[in-house]
Amino acid sequence: MDPAQATDHRLTELEIKASYTEDLLEQLNLTVFRQQQQIDGLLRQLAELKQQLPEAGPGGPRSLRDELPPHY
Repeated sequence: MDPAQATDHRLTELEIKASYTEDLLEQLNLTVFRQQQQIDGLLRQLAELKQQLPEAGPGGPRSLRDELPPHY
């Protein structure tokens, strides 16, 4: 293989690697974007749940273990 062919082969290999790298980067960006959307949704749900909690009364936060079930 002469030097020109070797250089051409190396250049082709680098172009292939660059193409795979670009594809991988795009996939990773999409994954991060989707995960951020999920995180934002979970944070909204958490905020809604916190709003549904009753405010702590004079005794502080109550435990559900301290309450009797309705059949007692």
